[in-house]
Amino acid sequence: MDKKSSRNQNPFDGNMKQEQLDQYRIQNTGKPMTTNEGRKRSQDQDQLKAGVRGPTLRQDYEFFEKMSHFVHEEIPERVVHARGYSAHGEFECYQSMKHVTKAGFLQEAGKKTPLTVRFSTVQGPKGSYDTARDLRCQGVKLYTEDGNLDLTTIAMPVLINNDAMKFPDAMHAFQSKQDDDIPTATGAHDRFWDYVANNPEALHMVQWIMSDRGILRSYRMMESWSINTYLFVNDQGKATFMRYVWKPVLGVHSLLQDEALTIGGLDPDFHRRDLREAIDHGAYPEYELGVQLIPMEDEFKYDFDVLDPAKFWPEELVPVQIIGKMTLNRNIDNYFTESEQVAFNPANVVPGIDFSNDPVLQGRLMAYRDAQQHRLGSANYDELPINRPVCPFHNNQRRGYMRQRIDVDQVNYHQNSLANNTPYTTSPEEGGYEHYPKKVEGHVIRARSESFKDYFSQPRIFWNSMTPVERQHTIEAFSYQLGRVKSKSVRQQNVNLLVNVDKEMACIIADNIGVDRPSGSHVPLSTSYPSLSQANTPRNAKTQKVGVLIGNGFNGKEVTNVLNYLQQCVVFVEVISETLGTVTGADGTEIKVDKTFLTTSPYLLDSLYVVGGQSKNETKFHQDITDFVNTAYKHYKPIGVATNAQSFFQKAAEGVVFAEANPDFEEKFVAAIGQQRFWDRK
Repeated sequence: MDKKSSRNQNPFDGNMKQEQLDQYRIQNTGKPMTTNEGRKRSQDQDQLKAGVRGPTLRQDYEFFEKMSHFVHEEIPERVVHARGYSAHGEFECYQSMKHVTKAGFLQEAGKKTPLTVRFSTVQGPKGSYDTARDLRCQGVKLYTEDGNLDLTTIAMPVLINNDAMKFPDAMHAFQSKQDDDIPTATGAHDRFWDYVANNPEALHMVQWIMSDRGILRSYRMMESWSINTYLFVNDQGKATFMRYVWKPVLGVHSLLQDEALTIGGLDPDFHRRDLREAIDHGAYPEYELGVQLIPMEDEFKYDFDVLDPAKFWPEELVPVQIIGKMTLNRNIDNYFTESEQVAFNPANVVPGIDFSNDPVLQGRLMAYRDAQQHRLGSANYDELPINRPVCPFHNNQRRGYMRQRIDVDQVNYHQNSLANNTPYTTSPEEGGYEHYPKKVEGHVIRARSESFKDYFSQPRIFWNSMTPVERQHTIEAFSYQLGRVKSKSVRQQNVNLLVNVDKEMACIIADNIGVDRPSGSHVPLSTSYPSLSQANTPRNAKTQKVGVLIGNGFNGKEVTNVLNYLQQCVVFVEVISETLGTVTGADGTEIKVDKTFLTTSPYLLDSLYVVGGQSKNETKFHQDITDFVNTAYKHYKPIGVATNAQSFFQKAAEGVVFAEANPDFEEKFVAAIGQQRFWDRK
């Protein structure tokens, strides 16, 4: 069997990565305690002393081993993406893409490839919170038979800079100050907005961050784009410009600004907990992989530069072709070894995928490996279990910190005769990687293409594409962030920049933050694209979290029917009452309580099912329910009302579904849960 045909055989259809990781998974429960060298320990409570009240002895090797390991347990944080979380899964190819790429994992419909994914924020350190308004990122490491492929994406289709030389400047401005290390996990400060005002290429991505996209409801509802332009290359050596996007099956959904801020205090781990619980419940997060393709000969066909990472490729002009699906079906067992140590690098590609002249991508190809070697402390970081490929790997690299392989060869150079010139190179026809021979010409120069310098057309198009609700949320976000900027000059400069996007928006923000209304006007464009608005995203009740507000004496049959139907629809239910334990219905039905009014919050729930009932402290019980209802109502969330709970509502309203005289209550309530927000509610 030749090498080409063997790449599609069944062994790679199983999750070979998990089988490989099983070799490194260690169960300590039920085992005797030992030192790292395997010596069994008889005591682990006290240091070795000269008498029970005497000084400790230097010969206490067991204490030294335990303490020295503890003080060395942490590794340097990522400079960006420090706070993140991971899961395992697989990618399934929908259709053969061999007409545009020879990438092995895309050659046959139904082919599955194991993977690991890490979601992250950018600004805050590891100890910050999940729901900050920020740029979110997603790294996917596919363990293919041709080597590891790293797909790195962000939750918006544009980047803050269009040359890698500027990235350190943007991050220095975005992150906390050097003197006091404040603020954490927010760009609402003078230095960041000073950078935006004086680097107009940054405005486009900042506008996306200020939109609802900047405060996502869940990692499971996160759309993310490659930003950079890659090349697909097929067996005939023909190249095609390519960008890819992950589209969540559940659609793209967001929090409101005050929800995001409040949840950051209530549950800093909101997104990671949400991801983990969904997988534990078997509601596996799914993301379809789409690609946008532009023929090489059409490079200059569009009114945007295909190599500019600060510009999106409109789906209406460059359609997204869905080619496969990622399913996350296993939680990590160890955060440090599987999330903190996972190392992504956009240079990790396979035959059939190559790089364009995108200047940010070109810079990333050099930066990532250096960053990972520094952070993980070794040139051998790719030997760590989470980074190790599932295919064999052989080369002449040796030694270095934490080398794990035991290479037994005596020859480690190329060319050689002593080892018959092995390890040998492989021709492209047999699967060896070959760069696309693109034509390159020009003078050596530090400059930027003039085609990159249209800073306002696409932000204007994005603004035109928003619904009135999305525009209002964006204005509120700009007003909040700029309202926290102390320098009036910086506030004024930003308003003067925003007028290029929309004059009315800029004037409203100017009034809100106490500066002069700007002169001038926005660029004269009326173009809009439906794909840019979250109003057009899929909506589903599946995995939405419903809080059941309940006491004793409820209608057992009615409530049980509703809860069973919610479970059938894969709606997550959290039963909330005055105390933990159980609540008992009028007919003796018992329901286990998951949370109390004290230990949860309406901000952590997507909708409410108000049942009511009796409690030991009736006044407080009713006040707690009223507080939950009022908070959910003002945030436009769906509310279901049981027959005996109508006293909590004086009149009907959008998204409030009553069980009284409503034989279709369950179906209508689930439909409302799927709608998620009712913006027309008065």
